[in-house]
Amino acid sequence: MKQLIAFTKKESLEIVRNSKLLIIGIVFIIVGIMNPAIAMLTPKLMELMSEQLEGAGIVLDEVTVNALTSWQQYFKNLPMAVLVFLLMFSGILVGELQKGTLINMLTKGLNRSKVVISKFIILTIVWSLCLSVCFGITYGYNSYFWDNSIAKHLGFTFICTYIGGIWLISLIFVVSMFIKSSTGVASVMAVIFLGKDLIQMIPGISKYLPTFIFECGKLVDGAGKTSDYNRVIIEILILTVVNIIAAIYIFNRKNI
Repeated sequence: MKQLIAFTKKESLEIVRNSKLLIIGIVFIIVGIMNPAIAMLTPKLMELMSEQLEGAGIVLDEVTVNALTSWQQYFKNLPMAVLVFLLMFSGILVGELQKGTLINMLTKGLNRSKVVISKFIILTIVWSLCLSVCFGITYGYNSYFWDNSIAKHLGFTFICTYIGGIWLISLIFVVSMFIKSSTGVASVMAVIFLGKDLIQMIPGISKYLPTFIFECGKLVDGAGKTSDYNRVIIEILILTVVNIIAAIYIFNRKNI
């Protein structure tokens, strides 16, 4: 336990010192502000477009903006922030192996399982803070300018995206067991995350995959039911545990 606490403290200080926490925090803050900002600017943009399109005989209807418009932007913009998060932290394990700093600590008796667990804890904390800040900013602005009650299942969608992010974090460690470079891990994670958009085009398949959890944004519009996501929530929780156990098992037997 002492090793776990000490190494977790070391990891938290490292993320602060290398400014990764500051950078990813700024990204999620910007995304949180963008959602209501884009919603508020939409009528003005449509007004400018309508003036240009009138000459072509195209008439645009008046756009109604409310909290739902902002939440729709939230679920459109959030994947961009998630992708930045994955790219920034994909090398959290293999990066140290490449530099040799982790090898020195392992040779001095640091338990390998503690390395995986502590790094997972740190990324989970960072993810929790970032997502909460982004969601909270959007919720606060929407409450101030409009009424959040028009959007449905906000709490449930937050939980879905949260555990979806935890699953992706656990996947970083599994991928890190087979790829030796930070760039390689980042590339694989980007393919996995972005690939969900292609899979969604195949009818009847996407709902059986873990990435289906990121489609929960449809619920705020009243499309679908929360029960549609019960299966994938259980699936993701199981996969997260399996991923961490598998990563620890492989790492303990891995030649470094």
